[in-house]
Amino acid sequence: MANTAPDPHDASWYRDRIDYLAGFMLPQRFETLCRVAGERTRWMTVCTENTFHPQNASAIVRTCEAFGIQDIHTVESLCPFNPNVHIVRGTDKWIDLHRHATTAEALAALRGAGYRIVATTPHSGDTPPEAFDVTASPFAVVFGTEHAGVSDEMIAASDAFIRIPMVGFVESLNVSACASILLYQLSRRLRESATTDWRLAETDRLQLIFRWLMASIRDSERILYRQFPRP
Repeated sequence: MANTAPDPHDASWYRDRIDYLAGFMLPQRFETLCRVAGERTRWMTVCTENTFHPQNASAIVRTCEAFGIQDIHTVESLCPFNPNVHIVRGTDKWIDLHRHATTAEALAALRGAGYRIVATTPHSGDTPPEAFDVTASPFAVVFGTEHAGVSDEMIAASDAFIRIPMVGFVESLNVSACASILLYQLSRRLRESATTDWRLAETDRLQLIFRWLMASIRDSERILYRQFPRP
């Protein structure tokens, strides 16, 4: 079989290569990759605007990976999203990072993919995470800058607003702490839903496993092309 470029709708292309590459990995490790891929979701995604501190960027990446959120969108009009390699500890290779130069560009990408835009704000009257409807349609949770919060442009474009209720003098939390609380609660409620097909489609899941195998096996390209030579 020639190693032509994969058809994104051809699950068999991925299955053949996954079955072959799995032989170069411990069975327990391969089972872990498959199990984790089976828990991944794109029903829920995250968008961050101009996250300045590498520590916060790193914490957001680790949180998304821990709770099975496959995609992170970043707006980098003021500063790059730059996780600290010593903090992410390799978790960034398991997620997909989509960088955008402007808020408008990020909004266009998210809207084009069918996401509701859900801005995080500390204002009273906004929806707490336990009341937000996670099943209505796919949604993107937006986190703003460490100091100014979500931009006016993003707020104007948002379909809903969500907040973490607090009873102390503090009005808002650090962006990474906010992300951890919200993403845990929202992802848990999504997985408990009996009506929402939140998991990846089969071909998307197989594509992810294939990518992870290629990234995990030493000399994976040489090994793969020995079995599936280029045309």
